[in-house]
Amino acid sequence: MATLKTSPSPASVPQAPKVGLRWGIILLLLLGAVVNYLDRSNLSIANTTIAAEFGLSSTQMGLLLSAFLWPYALANLPAGWLVDKFGPRKMFAWASGLWSLATILSAFMNSYSLLYAMRMLLGVSESPFFTSGLKVTERWFAKNERGLPTSIINTGSQIANAIAPPLLTVLMLTMTWRGMFIFVGVIGLIIMLIWLKVYRDPTFAEKQMIKGTDAVAEQTLNAKAAADAPKANWGSLFKHKSTWFMIIGNFGIMFTIWVYLTWLPSYLEKEQGFTLKETGWIASIPFVAGIIGVLLGGFISDFFIRKGVNVVTSRKVPIVGGAILAAASVAPIPFIDSTVVSIVLLSVGYFASQLPSGVIWTLAADIAPGEQVASLGAIQNFGGFLGAALAPIVTGYILDTTGSFNNVFLLGAGLLLMGAVSYGVFLKKPIPKAIH
Repeated sequence: MATLKTSPSPASVPQAPKVGLRWGIILLLLLGAVVNYLDRSNLSIANTTIAAEFGLSSTQMGLLLSAFLWPYALANLPAGWLVDKFGPRKMFAWASGLWSLATILSAFMNSYSLLYAMRMLLGVSESPFFTSGLKVTERWFAKNERGLPTSIINTGSQIANAIAPPLLTVLMLTMTWRGMFIFVGVIGLIIMLIWLKVYRDPTFAEKQMIKGTDAVAEQTLNAKAAADAPKANWGSLFKHKSTWFMIIGNFGIMFTIWVYLTWLPSYLEKEQGFTLKETGWIASIPFVAGIIGVLLGGFISDFFIRKGVNVVTSRKVPIVGGAILAAASVAPIPFIDSTVVSIVLLSVGYFASQLPSGVIWTLAADIAPGEQVASLGAIQNFGGFLGAALAPIVTGYILDTTGSFNNVFLLGAGLLLMGAVSYGVFLKKPIPKAIH
């Protein structure tokens, strides 16, 4: 007897993820990153005004400016675990709501200690953001396409760095520094509400299209066993050499990035002789170059994967290459007399230091077991922000003892090379899934 051929029911056919939804989520995370960094930058823009109002010394203001960094670095450790446990929808909503509230409350503080406490709260509450973004790209994009969306999210920090001085200055001049804080905080709350309305995890059919049918079938077969097994211990990641080399590597790269973020205007004024007005727009040139660097890094890594190169190697190309190029750019600055050449080298150096920026996060998704992606990303970011927290302090000490930025650039170049070696030579393979 002949059998009739029947078409599969619509429910059995894997449906491709909606392109608009996937990239709409990335766009929303990009906007979140911009607001995230504007919240970090507002105190830097208002520092002289706040110092005068509160009667603060330069030392007190320096401590206030650093109040965000240490809590942020430490909070990254549990933040990654929380994102892995509760998912990006809940954690990004809580984080954006809490950091926006901290920013708004800062506008009502009338003492140094209370304002300091709000900056610490800001650091803690912002810590789950980039790990949430990492988890989103891990869920919504296949390995060979994660580099670009992750880099787009990380571009938000560079966009914010470029627009913060003119934008926040205008807001401060029109509505005082307190009004500026409230304005930026309200924008964060709006993004939180949009996120809760828009974001969802991919359906099973969408996962089939993203990860591949075989991978999802295997995941389905093992679902019950995975659910019954105890979760891998968060601290188990520290047992692997790869984790430590990622911490060391990101420390070296982030140190130099935060020298730019905290001391570039001072360098342009004191060593290059620019006025405050000139410094405002000249300082934005490296940050604009950084936007290009973040996007290009993600494109390069995905390009090599599509060409059949090993995933980990493909991620390391822009990370290691960018760190080496950045070191080669900043190291000669102490020996250059030309202002134009110095600015070009500064711009190339920051561009190159941002090539690894988004790829470093994507690398964590490729190195870690699926249930520990955000945890490893957060641990790596913790190492980076240890370097970030030390950068302004060490730079200030060098300036006080030598009166020059020369040793700052040389130290930064050395740490960049340390980062390149850590990632390029010693980071070799993914962390194996824990056996329960």
